[in-house]
Amino acid sequence: MIETPYLLFLGDAPDQLAAKVAQGIKDWRPEYALGQFRMEGCKADMKLPDMDLKAAKAAGAKTLVIGVANRGGVISPAWKRVLIDALEEGFDIASGLHNLLREEEDLVAVAKTFGRTLHDVRIPSVKYPIANGVKRTGKRCLAVGTDCSVGKMYTALALDKSMREKGMKSTFRATGQTGILITGDGVPLDAVIADFMAGSIEYLTPDNDADHWDLIEGQGSLFHVSYSGVTMALVHGGQPDALILCHEPTREHMRGLPGFKLPTLEALRDTALTLAKVGNPDCKVVGISVNTQHMSEDEALAYLAKVEKEMGLPTVDPFRQGADRLADALAEV
Repeated sequence: MIETPYLLFLGDAPDQLAAKVAQGIKDWRPEYALGQFRMEGCKADMKLPDMDLKAAKAAGAKTLVIGVANRGGVISPAWKRVLIDALEEGFDIASGLHNLLREEEDLVAVAKTFGRTLHDVRIPSVKYPIANGVKRTGKRCLAVGTDCSVGKMYTALALDKSMREKGMKSTFRATGQTGILITGDGVPLDAVIADFMAGSIEYLTPDNDADHWDLIEGQGSLFHVSYSGVTMALVHGGQPDALILCHEPTREHMRGLPGFKLPTLEALRDTALTLAKVGNPDCKVVGISVNTQHMSEDEALAYLAKVEKEMGLPTVDPFRQGADRLADALAEV
């Protein structure tokens, strides 16, 4: 078990979105987020107290969580010094990076000397099966996006909250590092061997009550040339009964890909639904989730109304407005 509360390490994050792991923990488990540690040049801010290691330890923090998801998931030399100091100060360290803590010999040695624990949450802990496509009981909803980091996890978490408040049966199913750190369980999908990715999602969403919904955390985008593979595994392994389209309308290009424009919501709807029907011919698109964080209230409301009229689907920002309308749409499936 990863000990809480956390000191969230933002490193030298180049922008707010790069610290999405920390942001997710702060927004969905605020009781875990005691403070933040930022290096020189960091351009992310969780609006938490800035603390050095000694101050955070004195305040009761137990684990330094690497809250940055950089491209490639690597530990830089500049970070390494902070991580070693944290171990010497008495912190455990938790990370969801592809660059595993346990593969860094100096970190392993210092952790052993000081009796600390290194938690790598991006390591599959189960020998997953190859997907068989057999229909499972219960219902499943998958959030799919026009791009990476547009709010797929937030949509599923907000939906789970709303459905529980309405007395509906639901479970948030984490498929990435941030979701696993928030819930303590899940499948680190992008670290699963390709042949077993779809099978891992079948494993994650087993047979359940007929009126129970698994809310599957989305990953990547079918339109993102770097990360489309994980999305396909979710679409086919999840066999969703319902899709929710997720979009961030202020971006000029795909995340990390300046040469690629975002697809339209219509293109996402048609592509995702066609692929989803391979595994579940009854799949439907039931709603749209828009990340309006960079819009004013009036701009957001006008944009949501415009999209809803054009697409003919309930359209909300679930973090700003709640996910009740999306929950109601699922109740009709």
